[in-house]
Amino acid sequence: MTERLAPILRVRDADVAVAWYARLGFTRQFEHRFAPDLPRYTGIARPGMEIHLSEHAGDATPGTLLYLYVDDVDALAAACGGVEVRSQDWGRDFEVTDPDGNRIRVGTVPG
Repeated sequence: MTERLAPILRVRDADVAVAWYARLGFTRQFEHRFAPDLPRYTGIARPGMEIHLSEHAGDATPGTLLYLYVDDVDALAAACGGVEVRSQDWGRDFEVTDPDGNRIRVGTVPG
């Protein structure tokens, strides 16, 4: 197995979150519930990245900030409705907020 990191984000509705993260190229990898009426725990991924989305009240804190390094920041900015890409000392990036208040910064480092 390859070692990896999967940050957990708190979400109210996993389906809404999965649809929102699709703009950033993520797709649903799995979903788990202990029973049909209990909260969901869902994994999403894109090449080289994995995020877990939890409806469980005790998992994570809304308002978390993640930084995603990508090859084409402009394509993802366009997919997010044409948000402004800023030039920084460390590269170019933009920030969006998911429906649950989690902040996602997406950037490309100079090559």
